[in-house]
Amino acid sequence: MAARMRNQFHTQCIGHNFRKVPILPLTGSTQSAVRHLSIQTQDTPNPRSLKFLPGKPVLGAGTLDFPSPSSAECSSLARNLFEIEGVKSVFYGPDFITVTKADDDVEWTDIKHHVMDAITKFFDSGDPITTGVTHHESMMEDGGDIIFKGFENGTVKLKLVGSCTGCPSSTDTLKNGIQNMLQFYIPEVDDVEQ
Repeated sequence: MAARMRNQFHTQCIGHNFRKVPILPLTGSTQSAVRHLSIQTQDTPNPRSLKFLPGKPVLGAGTLDFPSPSSAECSSLARNLFEIEGVKSVFYGPDFITVTKADDDVEWTDIKHHVMDAITKFFDSGDPITTGVTHHESMMEDGGDIIFKGFENGTVKLKLVGSCTGCPSSTDTLKNGIQNMLQFYIPEVDDVEQ
């Protein structure tokens, strides 16, 4: 049964078409569900980004960045957030979710409650925050790639190629993105190096 569900999800993940959902008024039951989870928001230095604190662990450790809908293929929450009109990117931290709106024409008052509703529904579902997340596609989208070179004594050896070679954010990508993701799924991983 679990294998069938995994295969079914994988197929849905690959074939998922993103659509924008028009902004509609919230129902009373949705508003009470949001209050029940007690999601708080926090401003960030970027006025286009808002930090959502659900009062529960999101990743527990590390971060994951979803700069576009295509990078969110295996995170149901990120996919649902991208369906909200005006959402440009999604970022997960240990205990928060940062949503960035597309431009200044989109008002937080128009989308904030829809983001909170999506977060509440996600946590109510009990689904995992990610399923098989990879950084490979997002790196390819940026004009680069990552190649697995080996695993020895707890260290994963990778090679960044294309635009990722010499990129100022490559160390951050390796340590805060790839290493944290691998350690989350594979406890034997101690380090990631290039």
